[in-house]
Amino acid sequence: MKKFLNFIKGAYLGIVVLFMYLPIAIMIFMSFTESRSAMRWQGFSFGAYRKLFSAEVGIVDPLITTLVVAVVSSLLATLIGTVTAIGLHSMKKRPRAVVESITQLPMVNPDLVTGVSMMLLFAFIGLKPQLGLLRLIIAHVTFNIPYVIFSVMPKLRQSSDTLYEAAMDLGCTPIQALTKVVIPDIMPGIVSGLILAFTLSLDDFTISYFVGGTKTNLSMLLFSKTAKGGVGTEFCALSALMFLIVGILLLIVNIRSIRQEKEAAEQKKKVMRKA
Repeated sequence: MKKFLNFIKGAYLGIVVLFMYLPIAIMIFMSFTESRSAMRWQGFSFGAYRKLFSAEVGIVDPLITTLVVAVVSSLLATLIGTVTAIGLHSMKKRPRAVVESITQLPMVNPDLVTGVSMMLLFAFIGLKPQLGLLRLIIAHVTFNIPYVIFSVMPKLRQSSDTLYEAAMDLGCTPIQALTKVVIPDIMPGIVSGLILAFTLSLDDFTISYFVGGTKTNLSMLLFSKTAKGGVGTEFCALSALMFLIVGILLLIVNIRSIRQEKEAAEQKKKVMRKA
């Protein structure tokens, strides 16, 4: 009976993993053929990768816009979100619960509502569609901040509150205690929030569609190509490259966090031995 239950658990896990990664595997497979449609295999070729940055595809400007918005918005959102999380952590229990609930609203709010509201806000303050890059950055920072806070807060809860006080007792100024003690201690959460914000910015379509103005990012370009009759294999190649880059970033972060945990465990053992 136990073997049967283990088989059922393994089969269920395998089905879930297959359901999640089979479309990505098909997309990567179809990137190694040269065809006008991503639905037809016409022999093995690297033509899609060679064609990717050609003027015919028109992917260079949307790619630059996407990367600029993702980098700038993720850095700003990480900075604001980290400072906000530290401030929330130092608040009293009831006010903190109220503010946390408010900051989590954009995470559960539909992207359609957020996109329309941001578009109306920009029209109200006179931020013209010609400033599409600025509009995109502001919108992406806005919806990324709650995810950064959500990533940093657990690390703050795991961290000891006495670290900051001990640093102050040893002669640090408040800024030094924050930058040299608190922030290094919660750095894994900050890095996780940065990568999450970067990935969400790359992924966003709905909000970008409403606020982009004259600027077009990759998701908007893909939507327009699909509406006109489907995407070519060059977009499969682009998606495969993006999947590879994000996977490498996550691998680096995981390896780094594992090393930090090992180093922290070794330091604790040394302290225990000395004691």
